[in-house]
Order: sequence, then C-alpha cells, then structure tokens
Amino acid sequence: MWERRYRRRLALTDAVIVAGAATITALIELRGSILTATAGESARIALLVVGSWLILLWLIRSREPSVLGSGAAEYSRVAHATGLAFGLIAIVVLVFQLRGLRLQLIIALPAGLVVLIGSRWLWRKWLTHERDLGFCLSRAIVAGTREDIDYVIANLVHDPHHSYRVIGATTVNDGEEPIQIDGHSYPIMGPIRSTAALARRSGADTIIVASVPDNDRDFVRRLAWELEGTAAELVLCNRLTDVAGPRISFQPLDGLPLIRVKIPEFEGGVHAFKRAFDVVISALALLPILLITPIIALAMKLDSHGPVFFRQTRIGRDGRPFAMLKFRTMTVDAEARLASLQSLNEGAGPLFKLKRDPRVTRVGGILRKYSLDELPQFLNVIRGEMSIVGPRPPLPGEVIGYDGTVFRRLYIKPGITGLWQVSGRSDLSWDESVRLDLRYVENWSLTTDLMIMWRTAKVMFAAKGAY
Repeated sequence: MWERRYRRRLALTDAVIVAGAATITALIELRGSILTATAGESARIALLVVGSWLILLWLIRSREPSVLGSGAAEYSRVAHATGLAFGLIAIVVLVFQLRGLRLQLIIALPAGLVVLIGSRWLWRKWLTHERDLGFCLSRAIVAGTREDIDYVIANLVHDPHHSYRVIGATTVNDGEEPIQIDGHSYPIMGPIRSTAALARRSGADTIIVASVPDNDRDFVRRLAWELEGTAAELVLCNRLTDVAGPRISFQPLDGLPLIRVKIPEFEGGVHAFKRAFDVVISALALLPILLITPIIALAMKLDSHGPVFFRQTRIGRDGRPFAMLKFRTMTVDAEARLASLQSLNEGAGPLFKLKRDPRVTRVGGILRKYSLDELPQFLNVIRGEMSIVGPRPPLPGEVIGYDGTVFRRLYIKPGITGLWQVSGRSDLSWDESVRLDLRYVENWSLTTDLMIMWRTAKVMFAAKGAY
C-alpha cells in the first residue's frame, strides 16, 4: 500500500536529518576552542537527542496518514515533537548534570527543525505530483443520500490535495441516476446496505459515509463489523467539520460518544499574540518595502499621471471604516469611469472585477499581477487596522448587503492575505470566498497563518487569479 511506503520514506528521512543535526553539533562542540564536554559526553548527549527526537516524532504521530498530504497538522506535530524532545532532554541533563547540551539546543534544535519541515514539504510536493498523475490515491466509495453524496464528491473534486479517487457511490434510495460533477460521471454501485460487499468486490480502499439511513441508527457500527478483515478504511463525513474544523474534539462515554465543539473566541491572549506577531513581521517587511518604493514610484510617474499611493475606504473589524493603502494601479479618473463599466462586471457577488480593465495602467497591471500593489498595507497592520492574515477587507457597498452570516467576516481584522488569496483570488465565486473567510475567522491558528503566508508567496509568483 502506498501509505506504508510513503511513511517508511518519511521515517528514514527523519532519522537521517535528526542524526545528522545531532552529530554535526557534537563535532562542532568537540572542535570548539573551549571544550565544554568530553568526546564520550558529547556522544552520549547526541545519542540521547537522536533517540528522544525520533521517539517523540513517532509518539506524536507526525507520520499519521490523516495528516499527510495537506493541512498544517503535519508540520505542527513535527514542531511539537521537536520542542517536547528537547524539553525532556534538558530535564534529564539538569538532573544528571551532563555537559554538552547547550550547542544541541542552540544549533541542532532550530536547524534540525527547519530541515525536518523542509523535507516534509518536499515529500508533500512529490506526493501531490504523484496524485496529479493518478498515483498514491485511495479508491473510495461514498455512501449516503443523493444530496450528501453530491456535497462530498464536489468538495473532493475541488480540493486538489485530497487522497481519494471516488469510484462510485451507494445510496439510500434505489434507482438513482449516476452522479455528474464537473463533467465526470460517478456510478451508483448499489444500495447503501450493500456497501461492504460492493467495497470488497470493487477493491475499494476507503468507504466515506456521507450520511446514514434515517431508520438505521446502527448502520455505521454494522458497516465497521462487515469491513473487519479487509484493508478498507472507514471515514465519517459531517458538515459540521466545515464550520468547526480544529475546534472539534471527541469525548468517549460508555455507549454515547460525544463530539464537543468549542465556541469561537474573538478576544483574549491568542488574539493578543496574533497582534504581536503581526507587528513584528510587518516591521521586518517594511524595511525592504521602503527600499523598493522609490523604484515603483518612479515607474508609476513615468507611466501615468497621478499620486503614488491610493487610499480607499474599507470596512475593518466590527464594521469600523479605515483608509486602506495601496500603490495606485489605475488612472486617476478610475472611479468616474466605473459606472460605464458595470455592465461588463466579471466579479462574484457584489464585487466588481474585470480581467481586462481599461482603467488599469501598464505598471499597475504588473503590480497587480504579483500583488505588489498591496505592500503598503503593512502600514495598515502597524496602525492596527489590518492583520497580515485575515478575511478580505470589504468595501462599504459590499457590507450594506451582508446578511447575519456574512457579517461574521468582520469579527476579526481583515488581512493582507488569507485563504481567499491562496485559493483562487478573483477566480473564486462569491459563495466560495465567503465560506473560506468564515472558516478562517472561526478556526484561526498561528500554524494556519504561517501556512497561508507561505502559500501566498507561491501564489504571488504564479499570479493565478490576479487581475
């Protein structure tokens, strides 16, 4: 099975990186001008580091199939295992008064963690490439009602990082027509009560239960029994996960397994930490931005008449307006010409977008293509009006049309980038944009922010959906 081979490769790579980091650090320790440990002590510390590090990577399940291929959980587990391993080692060294740990903490920990995460990213890129070619995929059957099957398959089709290839479905009602999604047909293989038998016959690796029959509360338990002794994996799908995501936890009780959903929080220490993170990153980003601003300004002045910066009123947290800064990308009479272009609008929902907008200058087109026009927004972050990662900052005209659900986008500060930026930008539909923003608002985490920032850098160079 491809998962076992892939996990073995990850385990081997992890072992080489961890051993290399600890060994190189021990050699540096021994060759230093001031020896703090003997060769024997350095070797013992290195072995302790390697053993503890690898054991924690295994115990924290950093190679669990459910976290491989997409999402931030894999990287988060690698980081947690690394930090916990060195914390435990520090306690052991302190208790037994061993020497030689200092350089392991200074060099091996940060360098090894960076290389570990880098190697996981490279393996993930390889895995994504293999899946694009049709390899490393689990053959899946989706079981449930027609509506829920459509929902599951549509989401799998639109997510390029999933590990499933749907080969068919089993439905609650008999006589259903094949499912058509994005030009692909998915056959109805039979009734839902025959799911296990059909999975065996077709060689399916995974059964995704989208919903269960109304009159059969024990369906999932019985299906699990019927799948015993097979290589099939049972996956339960619930639309709650699209809303709650990582806020879901499970509390097993005798005969009553409970799913706990943490209520979203929009204040407190976590968001204070987010603000501190924003300020530090923005301050660092403004240094190179100040260096390239004169070059951009000169190009703009040579290309068209008008100011270098463009200020536009946007709506921030809790509906408060603020002046968002951008490099000017349009002619100075852009607002006056907007009414004449409304009939050509290609944007989604209340947004106005035009792929070949005649108001965009030549330099402005380049700035938009690579999102360079948004760099001045780091000043908005410093002033506390925006965050680096967050929902898209809406125009006042958009907010007027918000219903109660969409208004939840304003519960936190808007961002320079966000899930909308790395998932299609202007190519997204209005509903998709709202769904991504709401998912971020309710499930924010530092790891998610780092992932989005990394993906934003790639999207800027790809320039997909930017106009």
